[in-house]
Amino acid sequence: MASRTVPVSLPGRSSRVTLGWALFALGLALLLTAAWTVWPYALDAVPAGRKTMSILLTVLGAVSGAFGLAGVASRTKGLIPALLAALLALIAVEALLRAYGVPPGLIPTPTRVVQALWSARAVLLQDARVTFVQETLVGYAAGAALGIVVALAAVRFPFLERGALPYAGLFSSIPIVALAPVIVKAFGLEWTSKAIIVAITVFFPVVVNVVRGLQSANPLLLDLMRTYAVTPAQAFALVRVPSALPFLFNALKVASTLAMIGAIVGEFFGTEGRGLGFRIQIEAGRFNLDIVWAAIVVASVLGIAFYAIIQWIEQRYTGWHASQRSNGRTA
Repeated sequence: MASRTVPVSLPGRSSRVTLGWALFALGLALLLTAAWTVWPYALDAVPAGRKTMSILLTVLGAVSGAFGLAGVASRTKGLIPALLAALLALIAVEALLRAYGVPPGLIPTPTRVVQALWSARAVLLQDARVTFVQETLVGYAAGAALGIVVALAAVRFPFLERGALPYAGLFSSIPIVALAPVIVKAFGLEWTSKAIIVAITVFFPVVVNVVRGLQSANPLLLDLMRTYAVTPAQAFALVRVPSALPFLFNALKVASTLAMIGAIVGEFFGTEGRGLGFRIQIEAGRFNLDIVWAAIVVASVLGIAFYAIIQWIEQRYTGWHASQRSNGRTA
């Protein structure tokens, strides 16, 4: 008689997750208590007893929450563990800044940053439109397109790879901080100069990675295409392009973060009075650090969202690749 395999549940793992949630809840409660202990007082008028109590509760809450997240993260997928860790960190920072009485002109509390995000939302959204839509996206698209075209030409004509790509790598090593003022002076204070900076920043990782990807095609598959009398254009589309897609998306993901950095750094050297980089620079000079951090938050959210979109497109069009399958198993 054939025996049947009965699945056996593992109560130990389930209990660890339950304990993790309990520790996280305890840590969150301790951190909220630490912030509430010093909340009613001004930053420079916290009694010594409440200050000590708040710091002690913050340490205990952070330790408890960290151990809880370690258990929760083993069974929770996606961004939930990262968001929970950010929540704990923000509450702990709020409690410590209030307990130590750090002036807002030095480091603003997270609640002050949230208030600045709301009160200056119209200005920040206008700055974000200039920095992200006009400068970053336009420069990113131009740099990526030009990089792909140059990579295709380098693979088609090997003398370009041997004669031009080494100089491209050398030019890419120039710090963007040194290159940005030259471009701004040459092309003016308009948003187009910052888009050019972004395009240059994006161009080099794209061209280098696409060339390597196109050259990584399996020679056996290329020989098989010739055996079947496939045209060079068809072999290129069927073999070389799929081989280059993982390299291309890796370059696009790296370039998505560099693009925001290039746009903001370019605005430090001259703008028409708009942009997140301009807002950070001008408000830092006025010691309005809550507005500065609000602009940093907006820039970070845009950069993370941009990266996530590129990653989603990568998973959609390169799901056949081994790296995507391994990511799916480990997620």
